[in-house]
Amino acid sequence: MRAATVPTMQAVRCVGGAPVVVDVPRPDGDGVRVRVGSAGICGSDLHLLSFGLPTVMGHEIAGTLLDGTAVAIEPIDPCGTCDACAAGESQRCVRGPGMIMGVGRDGGMAEECIVPSSSLARLPAGVAVRDACLVEPLAVAVHGVRRGRVAPGERAVVIGGGTIGLAAAVAAQAVGGRVDQVARHDHQRAAAERLGATAPDDGDGDGDGDYDVAIEAAGSPDALADAIARCRPGGRVILLGSYWDGPVALDAMAVCNREIDLVPATMYGRVGPSRDVDVAVALLARRPEVAGALITHRFPLDAVAEAFVAARDRAAGAIKVVLEP
Repeated sequence: MRAATVPTMQAVRCVGGAPVVVDVPRPDGDGVRVRVGSAGICGSDLHLLSFGLPTVMGHEIAGTLLDGTAVAIEPIDPCGTCDACAAGESQRCVRGPGMIMGVGRDGGMAEECIVPSSSLARLPAGVAVRDACLVEPLAVAVHGVRRGRVAPGERAVVIGGGTIGLAAAVAAQAVGGRVDQVARHDHQRAAAERLGATAPDDGDGDGDGDYDVAIEAAGSPDALADAIARCRPGGRVILLGSYWDGPVALDAMAVCNREIDLVPATMYGRVGPSRDVDVAVALLARRPEVAGALITHRFPLDAVAEAFVAARDRAAGAIKVVLEP
């Protein structure tokens, strides 16, 4: 008898430290099948290449269900029963990194993926699937702004003009914050201006240390030091950046003397029935200009090598690079 042919699809995996399109078995098992329409390349994906993970890459995902329903994906599979999950803080689930799509389980840089039904976030009319991979980074920003208790009328400064930094500006504006943005590149500053964030007035060169909230979204020692310097006494510094390069020195004297609260944030959770990812969907629907400001490049899946090169070159104009399987 002839052996049954296993259905395959194209997906991106790390091969020899590089992103490569390979044929893999079409996903099967428990969960909901999603036909991927867009998958964003995150800065963490660039770093994860050095880990040589065996999973399909990608955690910024949107697509359609088999019945045509358009969805964004909250790319985690928490246990749902540990103390953290019971408290609505699924990002702290005991499953750890193993629950994250594109890290501990197959992600969405593929033609299809299977996700838990709890990961689905339905898209309203007017939000295109090709833009909705932005829901995940927006949810990261929503979560950080929520944890940092940004309030109407507060002055906030965002350090960093990448996707997370620009998303943080949008999330802070959504709760009534007045947002300035510090960005390294001209195209990032132009995107911030397009989204309504203004440049700080640094004419006196003293760091303008009177912001109620400083959001560190670059993940570097210099950015953290800048955030602390710009924060007023009694203010808050929200840590949204990912510190891939190891431990960061902290000016603890300045933090203690000025009683600055450091507020770490990772991924997304919920408050009661309200998920950060659902707030992000609503925010993208309310601010359609966000997609045009953040998404700078689009590539088909089979051009993944070129897409990752573009994503690495921030100076050449990249903010969010999107794969469209």
